[in-house]
Amino acid sequence: MKLTPLSEHIDRAFGKPGTPERDAMEAQLQEDVHAYMVGEAIRKARQEQHLTQEELGERIGVQRAQISRLEKGKSVITLPTMSRVFKALGIDTGILDLGSAGKVALW
Repeated sequence: MKLTPLSEHIDRAFGKPGTPERDAMEAQLQEDVHAYMVGEAIRKARQEQHLTQEELGERIGVQRAQISRLEKGKSVITLPTMSRVFKALGIDTGILDLGSAGKVALW
């Protein structure tokens, strides 16, 4: 049995590192991971407050399905929407860390 490293399969499917196809795949993957992490934060905060998705949706004026998509990382969340969600959950401050450029308060 011959085992092939995962990196070879990825190179074949998406191209070598540095190619436009590979860069696009890695950028999309990074976006998906960030969306998942934001969604998990929303879900965790909502559940800690014993709120249903429907109750959170009512607080910010969206349907339960939209909250579900946000929590699953299946919907792009804008900063205004993120602000409304986290404020509705009682999270009053959002800070964006720009590394050496400093930090920016989002709301």
